[in-house]
Amino acid sequence: MLIQAKVNLLSSILSNEYTYFILLMALTAIPVGFVAGLFGIGGGLITVPFLYYIFSSLGIDQKYIMHLAVGTSFAIIIPTSTVSVLTHHKFNAVDFDIVKSYGIFVIFGVLVGAIFAAILKTKSLVLFFSIIIFLLGIYLLLLKEKEEDVVIKIKLHLKIILGFLVGFISAPMGIGGAVMNVPILKFFGYSINKAIGSAAAIGFLISLFGAIGFMISGSYLKTNLPLSIGFLNIPAFLIFIPITTFMARIGARTVHKIDKNKISKFLGIFLLIISTKFLFEYLKL
Repeated sequence: MLIQAKVNLLSSILSNEYTYFILLMALTAIPVGFVAGLFGIGGGLITVPFLYYIFSSLGIDQKYIMHLAVGTSFAIIIPTSTVSVLTHHKFNAVDFDIVKSYGIFVIFGVLVGAIFAAILKTKSLVLFFSIIIFLLGIYLLLLKEKEEDVVIKIKLHLKIILGFLVGFISAPMGIGGAVMNVPILKFFGYSINKAIGSAAAIGFLISLFGAIGFMISGSYLKTNLPLSIGFLNIPAFLIFIPITTFMARIGARTVHKIDKNKISKFLGIFLLIISTKFLFEYLKL
């Protein structure tokens, strides 16, 4: 009788819709955190689609589901990228000079992107994003790691243009921008390790201002979404954070134990997979 009661209780718990989604969020957070630390990305490329599915299933207003997924993703990236940056910094793999001089223009792009995110037609942006990520993936697969890294000084006008574009594209996508920043920094001579560490730091800035922007815009629109502040869902944030931060530390340590050439190739393959996924998303829009 006791065993049967326990079985019935377990069955009742697993059949509970909210329990199912909590478990789904927790399982999603594991690869998100590890990949975030490994490649210096925020994990939004994985988080946003899953949150979109979960929020849709919970019956949240369809008009704001994507906004809620993106805003919550940015909030999740903040502590995850912090842990990732601190771990990479221990390996001297973060160039804070480029983070400051380039990051300011990224922030400007994020703020503009967040403001227009609610009114932008995303279909063309998704196609553009998938093409760019595909080209960056091919670039990393064909790239040969140099024995000695010679960093080329990035001119101011390039920092302005590239920084704004990365920030602007990242805002509607809910990503930390590293899928673009790592190849950009590699192009200018950074080692793959330092490119990943620096991109993670820039991703922190993107996520911080992105989360603020979506939180404010959601509050301004008076969306009144359940258990949310603006476009930031509190339960999802609290479930993801402890898991992603722990896994990000493991991922960041792992990357410094892998051969440089292999890291570039792994990231290149990852970008090709992501570009394919977004292309399918484009075809469904």
